Amino acid sequence: MEDIQVEEFADLLKSSVKLQLIDVREQLEYHTYNIGGLNIPLGTLSGLIEEDDLELDPNQPVIVICQRGLRSKTAKLILENAGYHQTRNLIGGLLKLQRVLNTK
Repeated sequence: MEDIQVEEFADLLKSSVKLQLIDVREQLEYHTYNIGGLNIPLGTLSGLIEEDDLELDPNQPVIVICQRGLRSKTAKLILENAGYHQTRNLIGGLLKLQRVLNTK
């Protein structure tokens, strides 16, 4: 599935659409600043999938985020390989999202 631009994602955040959101940054990063969603650090994602302990619906869209969009790009590939075919990466990550949200 195509990745998502921050402008489109910002509009989704403002809507009433229920999002399956995974933040793949480390816990300290997540607690410093986050926009909600599940905090599943990239290094633990594969293990959760293998243990069938991922609290996501594989039939619904999933958006993965991180600081700049690099870790979430890797997470998207991991999720797609595990059957989550509606996974999208937030291009530019939270840094770009913060800039967009601050200008609206």
